Amino acid sequence: MPRMNLEGSSSIVTGGASGIGEASARQLAAAGSRVVIADLNEEKGQAVASELGGLFVKCDVSSTDDADAAVAAASEMGPLRALVNSAGIGYAGRTIDRNNVPLDLDKFTFVLKVNLIGSFNMLSRSAAAMAVTEPLDADGSRGAIVNMASAAAFDGQIGQCAYSASKGGIVGMTLPIARDLSAVGVRVNTIAPGLIDTPIYGEGEASEAFKAHLGASVLFPKRLGTGEELAFAVMECITNPYLNAETIRLDGGIRMPPK
Repeated sequence: MPRMNLEGSSSIVTGGASGIGEASARQLAAAGSRVVIADLNEEKGQAVASELGGLFVKCDVSSTDDADAAVAAASEMGPLRALVNSAGIGYAGRTIDRNNVPLDLDKFTFVLKVNLIGSFNMLSRSAAAMAVTEPLDADGSRGAIVNMASAAAFDGQIGQCAYSASKGGIVGMTLPIARDLSAVGVRVNTIAPGLIDTPIYGEGEASEAFKAHLGASVLFPKRLGTGEELAFAVMECITNPYLNAETIRLDGGIRMPPK
């Protein structure tokens, strides 16, 4: 069975205006898919979408209306075959602080709302659109979904309780959702990145020094990963017809210490 052919298809990348999402959108477009950049950053999102010949949709991933708008925009450009769930937020806060004050529950809830509930929201709405497309092959393949977890799902550090819970939830739902969507020929995989060089680290000399320090703790190669390298794995999950229900760590072999 050949790789899944994305020519003439559409795809959605949440968080596609920068970082991992942008790198994934670029590789999807290179494979012949028309990409919807679903992001809150209008300026960057519009710029990436127009460069790639796709569309920008301003999208809060936890909103069903916004998710439906992204799916509708994609479906107008071609059959929806791929979703990359790369929108997400981080929040550092201990369960109780040094004064024994509990973490603000609203902050914990917000991280789960964006990272976990937002991923499921985009996934379920996209899957519904994929389910009514024509099958691509004799297997009945209709599409593929890639979620973004994190090495923090397994090696969560001090202060990462909310973030790790949200990413652990993504890992935990991968297999049951893949089982659910097998009935309509949609594969589901999750990637758990380690330390990836994205705009979150800032720019300039101090930023480069900090990234070099972080990279020294990676097993091999001793550096941060790139968005492009992460997107290579995204494309493998989408186009390899037999890759399904997996969570893949992409982290250079790092195992995160407590802090």
